[in-house]
Amino acid sequence: MNGICDFIINPKARSGMGEMVWRRLEPELKKRRVPYRAHLTGSRRHAEHIAEAITADGMEHTLVVLGGDGTLNEVVNGIKEPEKAILGYIPAGSGNDFSRGLAIPSEPLCALERILRREGMRRIDIGVLERAGSERRFVVSAGAGFDAAVCHEICVSRWKTMLNKIGLGKLSYTAVALDRLKKDRPVRLELEFPDGSREVCGRTYFAAFLNLPYEGGGFRFAPEALPDDGMLDVLVLHDVPLWKILFLLPLAFGGKHVHFKGVTLHRCTGVRMGADRALPLHTDGEPGFLRRDIRVRCEKEKLRVLGCGKIFNVL
Repeated sequence: MNGICDFIINPKARSGMGEMVWRRLEPELKKRRVPYRAHLTGSRRHAEHIAEAITADGMEHTLVVLGGDGTLNEVVNGIKEPEKAILGYIPAGSGNDFSRGLAIPSEPLCALERILRREGMRRIDIGVLERAGSERRFVVSAGAGFDAAVCHEICVSRWKTMLNKIGLGKLSYTAVALDRLKKDRPVRLELEFPDGSREVCGRTYFAAFLNLPYEGGGFRFAPEALPDDGMLDVLVLHDVPLWKILFLLPLAFGGKHVHFKGVTLHRCTGVRMGADRALPLHTDGEPGFLRRDIRVRCEKEKLRVLGCGKIFNVL
């Protein structure tokens, strides 16, 4: 790899797994005499500030994120000019939907090797969620409603910490999802698309805006989503009884939920969403403030990502 590589490491990812992974990888970098800088995050949004400082000079930079999808989201939002950045990702989180969606190796040394060899370069889309005049980028997905409420609770849930300790962190999403289903009330939702068409959905549980097929630790909500087609796949779950949702959620791991009534999928460059009450939001699993009205779009500029594998997303 030519030039210096900036590693942005979340040592607390997956209850301390990030730090352990970095201890494995740093000796390999030194052994191979790879020029690098290590930046360890210490608080929320720290990764964003680090990425902003690195890319402030307007030059091309290679940034490698070691952490979960949340750390990745912070870095993507901190990058000044995404077209000039090259991104590597070493998964060390609980969900790892970004690596799953781009077929990035889950084994840290394998992921590092592909990055150092500059293998698997892919230009992917960047999504943007706009609410109340402010914007947040995302590369996996954004959401409003039930799925965002799950993300909010995951951030403070004891389930995540407990299950991470025994290597079952992904199940924390399922555990919290079942709990949220009992608490959350559906809403009336209106979607407006760039061509002027509209759709009204009654008793809506959530709307997800996906750049990649997976969300929430492996739910294959948009099985045919492509990361580089300039489009977002919009999934809406509405007008179904609770028992049916409990039936559909396990099917979503295999992408089989899309064939059932009450599951609506759209592919578009952007969409405006309005709800009859404020809903929790998320971008790549990172919680946002409650809002009734949002706009979601796919940016024209793309982000170069290293280490991607072959994607097979056809059912």
